[in-house]
Amino acid sequence: MPMRGSMLGGVSLALVAAFLGVFLVAPLVIAVWAGLDARALTEVFANPVYRSGIVNALTIASVTTVIALALTVPLAWFGARHRFRGKGLAEALLLAPLILPPFVGALGVYQILGQYGVLNTLLESLGLYAVGRGPDWLGDHRFAVVCAVEALGLYPVLYLLLNAAFAKIDPSLLEASRGLGASRFTTFRRVVLPLVRPGLFGGAVIVFVWSFTELGTPLMLGYDRVTPVQVFAAMADIGSNRLPYALVVVMLAIAMALYALSRLLFARRYDALAAKGAGAGGMDSAAKRLSGWRAAAAWLPYLALCLLAMLPHLAVLLTGMSRDWYHTVLPHGFSLIHVNEALSNENVVPGIVNSVTYATAATVLGMIVGTFIAWTCVRWRPAGWQAFDIAAMVPLAVPGIIFAFGYIGLAYASPLLRSWLDPFRNPTALLIIAYAIRRLPHVVRAASAGLSQAPEVFEEAAASLGANRWTRLRRITLPLIAGSLAAGALMTFSFSMLEVSDSLILAQKREFWPITRVIYDLVNVLGSGPAIACAFAAWAMLFLTATLAAAAVFLGRNPSSLFRD
Repeated sequence: MPMRGSMLGGVSLALVAAFLGVFLVAPLVIAVWAGLDARALTEVFANPVYRSGIVNALTIASVTTVIALALTVPLAWFGARHRFRGKGLAEALLLAPLILPPFVGALGVYQILGQYGVLNTLLESLGLYAVGRGPDWLGDHRFAVVCAVEALGLYPVLYLLLNAAFAKIDPSLLEASRGLGASRFTTFRRVVLPLVRPGLFGGAVIVFVWSFTELGTPLMLGYDRVTPVQVFAAMADIGSNRLPYALVVVMLAIAMALYALSRLLFARRYDALAAKGAGAGGMDSAAKRLSGWRAAAAWLPYLALCLLAMLPHLAVLLTGMSRDWYHTVLPHGFSLIHVNEALSNENVVPGIVNSVTYATAATVLGMIVGTFIAWTCVRWRPAGWQAFDIAAMVPLAVPGIIFAFGYIGLAYASPLLRSWLDPFRNPTALLIIAYAIRRLPHVVRAASAGLSQAPEVFEEAAASLGANRWTRLRRITLPLIAGSLAAGALMTFSFSMLEVSDSLILAQKREFWPITRVIYDLVNVLGSGPAIACAFAAWAMLFLTATLAAAAVFLGRNPSSLFRD
């Protein structure tokens, strides 16, 4: 029996390694190899259109990152130094933009910043502009709007990392600095910032790369002079044109260079000092307790930022539920007419069915692979287990648009693969695999958190009674971590339902469109198309909120905390 269990474990390890090799490593290698074409790369940098697209994408990423830093650094530092009633809820509200990708929030921007939208209507009512003469926010200022929408959608990622970094600071270092006569600002600049620099730079790099490769927001806002949208537009002749792959290689090279730079500059430079603070309770042990009106005032910046970030989502919800909303601050009235139109649209119900099918299958696949990887890295730890741990986190670093193009290249790598995976004929298999790979870190982190908290003594007792590794996993370990697995499954399912890059690029045939592809199509329908798209997006937003709340119940804490462990 022990030999059988060992053999089963070895076979499982080989199968998971093969799966990751084919569907995680190979697509990246293929995308890079296809893009390493001298003529195509020369065209990218010689053609002013593509050159300006790269410059614009880099500029958007830079501005977005600066805005996100300006929003999160002061608030995260304030939160680390103070405690007040309801602080946990206030911080949870800050993470509200994670409910929907900026892609969907961009729908609400049209209602707020359109020529006859909410903002211009307010400015006209104040007498600052004549009727119809307000600023053309989505024309003259489209670049700034794209940056703002992306920053308001991505700042929670940076806030989470900064919050964790500030919490690890040893408060005695701050006391020593103040005791030597340094001001609060000098202490922050000379002591705090160097200590949190790895987390600060790491979070900034994530936001930069994410916004640099973001496809949905500029696409929805009609800003096509950026590399991701140019890559999407080149899908029509991808079979005979290497240029899209060359653009993908440029994006991947920039992303990897930034990640490598962050590792070289800040790896382990300040870990010892930070860890000392974490071991002693960190900043939380020295946090000042606020009460009375000060505690109430402490809520204001959290609420203000949350409201600002959620305005596009609120506009999506109100537009979908309104009877008419034109040139007024609030809708004229509320009705379910757009919801009914959405449900009667020929693409909406099939899109929901497709997304549920893809997300369900991806969740099952991701749970099997992710749980096995977590168990291998936390419990089993055979030779080379570190490779599985690193591979599982790769989807966090590599943008979805790069994976999508890699999957297209993989499908055309051989006649056999093309017969099974051709996305232009039937993208079902590729979409399921792509969703599972993209959300693999969620499952691995959730399962790893559960395994770290589950006592090993029960497994050791089972082993002493002769139970093999497979039996211990099935009868002891999995029941102990069922709550964490449920949370990981819910997050995988919900985020797969609204995956953007893979859905827009891989789902080309109408009959296989998932939700996000249907929303993109509805927006471009004249007349009530955008309102129907908002009604559909509002349903998706409420659905994702419910599933994330369920994940929090199963996990017993905020699901986002998985990414602070």
